[in-house]
Amino acid sequence: MPPSAETLAYRICPLCEACCGLELTVSGGAVTAVRGDDADPFSQGHLCPKAVALRDLHEDPDRLRQPLLRRGGVLEPCTWDEAFAEIERRLPPILAAGGRDALGLVAGNPVVHKMGLLLYFARLARAVGTRNIYSAATLDQMPKQLSSGLLFGHWLSVPVPDIERTGYLLVLGANPVVSNGSMWTVPGFERKARALRARGGKLVVVDPRRTETAALADRHLPIRPGADAFLLLAMAQVLLAEGRVRLGRLAEHVAGLPGLADAVAPFTPERVAGRCGIGAGQIRDLARELASAERAAVYGRMGTCTQEYGTLASWLVDVLNVLTGNLDEPGGAMFPRAPAFAANTQSRPGQGKGVAVGRRRSRVSGAPEVMGELPLGCLAEEIETPGQGQVRALLTVATNPVLSAPNGARLARALDGLELMVSVDVYVNETTRHAHVVLPGLSPLEEPHYDVAFPQLAWRNAARMSPAVLPRPAGQPAEWEILLRLQAICLGLGAGIDAAAYDAELLAEEVGRAAGPQAPAVLQALGGRPGPERLLDLGLRTGPYGDGFGKVPAGLSLARLAAAPHGIDLGPLQPRIPEVLRTASGKIELLPDMLRADLFRAAADLDRPVPALVVVGRRQLRSNNSWMHNLPVLAKGPFRCTALVHPSDAARLGLRDGARARLAANGRSVEAEVQVSDEVMPGVVSLPHGWGHDLPGARLRVAAERPGANLNALLDEGLRDPLSGNAVLSGVAVELTPA
Repeated sequence: MPPSAETLAYRICPLCEACCGLELTVSGGAVTAVRGDDADPFSQGHLCPKAVALRDLHEDPDRLRQPLLRRGGVLEPCTWDEAFAEIERRLPPILAAGGRDALGLVAGNPVVHKMGLLLYFARLARAVGTRNIYSAATLDQMPKQLSSGLLFGHWLSVPVPDIERTGYLLVLGANPVVSNGSMWTVPGFERKARALRARGGKLVVVDPRRTETAALADRHLPIRPGADAFLLLAMAQVLLAEGRVRLGRLAEHVAGLPGLADAVAPFTPERVAGRCGIGAGQIRDLARELASAERAAVYGRMGTCTQEYGTLASWLVDVLNVLTGNLDEPGGAMFPRAPAFAANTQSRPGQGKGVAVGRRRSRVSGAPEVMGELPLGCLAEEIETPGQGQVRALLTVATNPVLSAPNGARLARALDGLELMVSVDVYVNETTRHAHVVLPGLSPLEEPHYDVAFPQLAWRNAARMSPAVLPRPAGQPAEWEILLRLQAICLGLGAGIDAAAYDAELLAEEVGRAAGPQAPAVLQALGGRPGPERLLDLGLRTGPYGDGFGKVPAGLSLARLAAAPHGIDLGPLQPRIPEVLRTASGKIELLPDMLRADLFRAAADLDRPVPALVVVGRRQLRSNNSWMHNLPVLAKGPFRCTALVHPSDAARLGLRDGARARLAANGRSVEAEVQVSDEVMPGVVSLPHGWGHDLPGARLRVAAERPGANLNALLDEGLRDPLSGNAVLSGVAVELTPA
């Protein structure tokens, strides 16, 4: 076929959790058009502007195509051999002197959207053995993972609304019209929500801002930021006190119900109304409406996680789903069954070890480990504080915590004190500008892809795999090969290892432990596929829909998936309790001890004075992550980094629309353009996340044209939900004055 001939290629969009299927037109080695794939059984043709930006990302002149090495204080291009040689020269002595904990690992949001990065970062972390592992999870989602682990026995056993069959959807602190789900993979949410209402259902949104989702809803209840747990506690109290609990078939699978009524008894609607900013009568009506609705689901997300009571709020979302008989029922909150890599489809069904929390604590502030990670807000102090276990070298992978984590200025100063910083990233951003070595990954169009994590959160069961759309540049290693070479350096095997041979050796060890005498046959059946594709084939064939290496001829394998360019529909969500449970008791642990204990903290806090003004973030369709601000198709249009202020607050504070204002907290301040709007409730100012592209040394030319204000620069890195370690990014008191 001539190089200029047009061809169609199919690709899963890797730019947000919606994971939409795309149809790409390719001509002359370039993508010339991007459309939604109407034949994709999962996304059903849905498309948003981010997908179109895939072409901008691939062609971005700021995207790195070769490694960078710091020479004379400046990051300069180098060869791959030079980059790895520098790492091998500097990293082993640091580990020899300081032990494994001297190396810190940080993974960012894009890691979960790349099959090679996600699978091989986990391998690297296990092999290195450092306690200093951090990720974006403690900035936005760890409370939900912790509460799911405590209730159901695994971090990723997260029930999601069965939206196509529900008749009532209660959404708290989430904006799925913009996100198309978050920890709920639901492309085309707006279309599905309109269908819900068209069939007589109801959508209710609780949020301090009239979001795009709230504007679509039947009812919007503004709530004071950080009060979601109190609202949910009062709703549970009403259900229990008024005898409205109906567990249905879950009755024999639930532990802890008798103690729950006593635990929530102090949190009556009258007691919490002032804290919530919602009347007691409204709270009672909302609880009764949920209890009487047929096929209902409660869903909470970013706003329920990024607050002081994130774990309590996340737990109570599922408590309400259980108490109303809507957990694991069609139209309620259900558990997806992922085709591969899901721990809740493996091992003994219906019972397990549960999750272990706080197996260790951070060296400086004593924050608990959760899901193998320490809070990202602890990283700066772990670098700054001398002593055994001090982080002296850092590996960052697709992350920008100088912008995304609280008090990035302190972290930036700490990064400059490292003996070695290595970044695997496609940009020199506000974080990687501090690195000694930068190793660029591939464009998403140059590598195959399978969503490892998101089928575990999907609105419908499906399997989809994308081959590479464009060829990999000559001499450019895949990201999994980069991580394997870094792993080899850490283990003293040297940077010159043959990555493919090393990978085959590691796989043989893993399969040998799992398959025993059958291991040689399994390895032979997997064939010579490269790296993560071989792991995917193994995961699919041993998964719940797999062919079992020939035992189920019609089952899934990578070959079968590759022959289905639009993906394979595996059907609607189905009830999975008790099979999905992995708790030690084999039951839903409705009242875990650590959550019961945290209720005393909440009760003591009910009378705390409400600040005059608090700040919340906001999610925007075109800027889910900071690096999206460098893509022209997403950056164009009206300036989006504005501070939303209610008219009454603007009048009180002497602010006017379009003028600049200064937001201050914790002795720090930023300036932002004011947008006066009744979209936010009085006493709340909203500034979007991920901006602040005015730091020297970053190489993001488009983003720097309109840098915006960094909300996280104001926030306290030590303020966390004490159970999950998640940063508190919402409901923080601020001062707002004309600039």
